[in-house]
Amino acid sequence: MHTQDSHGQARTAHTVGGVAGVGGTGGLPAGMAGVARPAPLRVDAQRNLEHVLRAAREVFGELGYGAPMEDVARRARVGVGTVYRRFPSKDVLVRRIAEEETARLTEQARAALGQEDEPWSALSRFLRTSVASGAGRLLPPQVLRVGVDVEEIPEPAAPGDTRVPHQRGPAPQPGLRVVTPRTASAAELDDSGVSELLGVVGQLVSRAREAGELRRDVTVADVLLVIATAAPSLPDAVQQSAASARLLEILLEGLRSRPA
Repeated sequence: MHTQDSHGQARTAHTVGGVAGVGGTGGLPAGMAGVARPAPLRVDAQRNLEHVLRAAREVFGELGYGAPMEDVARRARVGVGTVYRRFPSKDVLVRRIAEEETARLTEQARAALGQEDEPWSALSRFLRTSVASGAGRLLPPQVLRVGVDVEEIPEPAAPGDTRVPHQRGPAPQPGLRVVTPRTASAAELDDSGVSELLGVVGQLVSRAREAGELRRDVTVADVLLVIATAAPSLPDAVQQSAASARLLEILLEGLRSRPA
């Protein structure tokens, strides 16, 4: 549109972001000249965020969640201040990574459960997929309790006592204390994403156990330990892949039931 100034000369009015301004400063209203456009900054910020998240997965996957934020920044090739601008504390970053990897594992478990008819095939597929993705090494630290459960093994029953104590596996020697890992309860986790993961993996474990293909003493915690286990880091990628595959085969054989 055109307007006229006090001398009757036509000047062009521009609209910038919905605000009308008079030409003379590149189309920007008075006071807005030199204001940086936000779009490039948003693109840069998004790119930095992706770099930080990728670096965090790599660093925490290799060194555990105890790795310092400086290592994440170094791997992402950004300043540590950039990391803290996106994640005000390390706990916030750890939670973000853990939640994303938990969701990924849940989807992998669902896919195995829905696409494999054979119970053992479903469980082994989940294990292979999760180990290959590396997500198991990034499980939330609280998924497995720091402590363990200790079960007292009862002494032999008195003569005439026909009761059979409940046991999940082969009967151990009387008087021994059996130490087994266990998953935390939903209340202890206080995280619906983790609870959902435990529920789906629990279905895989139950199906394989009921089919007689999984050892009776194997728990969901044991399966999570398998996917959280990694072969030592090797300089050659081919050797690393072969070592990881071999380790997984050994662990899978350890989970399978054997004829009595």
